[in-house]
Amino acid sequence: MLCSYVLRVLFIGSLWLLISIQTVHASDELILNPIQVAPHTYFIKGLAEMGSSKNQNFISNAGFVITPKGVVVVDALGSPALAKKLIAEIKKLTSQKIVAVIVTHYHADHVYGLQEFKNVGAKIYAQGEGRNYISSETANQRLIASRIDFAPWVNSSTHLISADVWIDQSFTLTVGGVELKISKVGPAHAPEDSIIYVPSEKVLFAGDLVFRGRIPFVGNADSKGWLQALNEIESLNPSIVIPGHGAHSINPIQDIGFTREYLRYLRQSMAKAAIDMDPFEEAYQQADWSEYEGMPLFRAANRMNAYNVYLSIQAE
Repeated sequence: MLCSYVLRVLFIGSLWLLISIQTVHASDELILNPIQVAPHTYFIKGLAEMGSSKNQNFISNAGFVITPKGVVVVDALGSPALAKKLIAEIKKLTSQKIVAVIVTHYHADHVYGLQEFKNVGAKIYAQGEGRNYISSETANQRLIASRIDFAPWVNSSTHLISADVWIDQSFTLTVGGVELKISKVGPAHAPEDSIIYVPSEKVLFAGDLVFRGRIPFVGNADSKGWLQALNEIESLNPSIVIPGHGAHSINPIQDIGFTREYLRYLRQSMAKAAIDMDPFEEAYQQADWSEYEGMPLFRAANRMNAYNVYLSIQAE
């Protein structure tokens, strides 16, 4: 009898703990605050963190432009729950419908909210190379893992959304007399990178070609192409740049410089070892990371970034 009672107490205690954990993860206190950067342009600033259940995968930026004939959104955030919040914030600012979403690239933290924009009737635009990613086993496995890592915000109902309009090279989307110039700049951070320039606002959406206030995520990027893409951004001479991560820039030349110099240093510090086929570990230990090691996500991303650049230089 005593054993049965103890087991019952342990079971009830474990069940209570499990329910408590799920309740903590499911609590929804996260607020999105649109930041106005131009007369008709706003953006939402993600957190300088790794994605988690606690933050609903809110680690990237999204933006939107309000025109007389509808709202154009750039990127869809990292979960359907976040996309719903963004849609609600847009409705507070305008009665115009959301008519389009432009995807800067098909990384999870930028696209898991797309299904909610489809639900409100928006048309999705993205570079054609994105088709390769969404049909890949990599994308499928990432989504399976995300349903666990970001539960309940990313779950079995979350799915990848294909673009309605696949773009080759460049495309100008005009809504309500406002032009949004979409240009292909990948392969860079991703094979399907796009930048979106709004000439009437002098605002450029850079996606993950520009990071501010945290270590960039390099992943399997083409670092040489990425550096070239940064030059293309500067050639447009925007007054304001909205990065994929971090605060917006009102001094683009200076602020783009951080991402450029980080990529240059990765290539400089890894090049000799990569070309000579020397061990990565030795090259990494010999590099001076003091300029970056105090920044958010240094521990999470820097070693992986350096290793991927080491491998990519060998493949060039």
